[in-house]
Amino acid sequence: MIRAELAFATPRKLPKASSVNGRVVVLDVAFASEASGGGFEKITKPFIDGLGSRLVAWVDHHDHTLHAQYKQDDRFVLATKAEHGACPEMVTPELCKRVGRVDTIVCHTDFDGLCSAAKWLREGLEPYPGADDDARAIDTRLGTPSPTARRFDRAIRARGRDPGLLGMVVRHLANGLADDSLWHDIDAAGAELEAVEKATAELARGYRKIAIAKPTLQRCTSIAFLDVTGRRIRYDKTMLLLLGQERASIAVLLDGDTLTFAAPFDSGLNFLELLGLSGGMPTLVSVQKDRLDDAFTRLGVPRSDIDALPTT
Repeated sequence: MIRAELAFATPRKLPKASSVNGRVVVLDVAFASEASGGGFEKITKPFIDGLGSRLVAWVDHHDHTLHAQYKQDDRFVLATKAEHGACPEMVTPELCKRVGRVDTIVCHTDFDGLCSAAKWLREGLEPYPGADDDARAIDTRLGTPSPTARRFDRAIRARGRDPGLLGMVVRHLANGLADDSLWHDIDAAGAELEAVEKATAELARGYRKIAIAKPTLQRCTSIAFLDVTGRRIRYDKTMLLLLGQERASIAVLLDGDTLTFAAPFDSGLNFLELLGLSGGMPTLVSVQKDRLDDAFTRLGVPRSDIDALPTT
């Protein structure tokens, strides 16, 4: 197993290039879209430019129109969500060998990203048999992840902003789950999710279903809409959106100034095209609240239903 420092990131929040050491690989971090409050030009590109030749690999599986600009740069191993449902399967022994020594791994803060980091530390070998499949099941919400993956996922969802926990998850995965004592803190974090799930289920009861008689997108015949603005309740956003999708073709969640659209991974829906966004996940996007009227109109929601929305 190789050794490298870890830095945790999201498409909207990357570390400063000057704060990461040596040769850097970036895993499962999407190029920012204009919906990210600055987009590629203000978030992703400065990081790429700041790293310069120290950036030795960027491996990601989220759609973005600017992937084409980096096609000739072999440091960038980029795919769409349809091509690779999760990032770990893109981290291969051949890739790790080609890239060579890495001093810092910058990875996304979900199971997909952390598993990718652990797999890189293991020079392209799965942390445990079936880890790639588990990452795909969790990231696409298709299939059933193993009990092992669910333990990790629950802990991450409960404390996704805790770098100590995230580092522990990567360490446990990178060591091939050899140290059983690490499960104690990971499971303790996962247990914290129970209260959050209960609150989330209660919030989901407030979804309002809106029928679309003449949908502009095939198979999008209804919307489950929920406004949680001002609700000072900690909730699991992924779970809340999934509960909305059980009620309608797509779930739309408004929280403050953020409007999120979600549909099943295999739905064939593409919100990037619908909303004219440059990148992200086709079936999961977040935009500013002021896009609500335009987005609902594009979906074919009747004017009367848009005007009747109880938005704040």
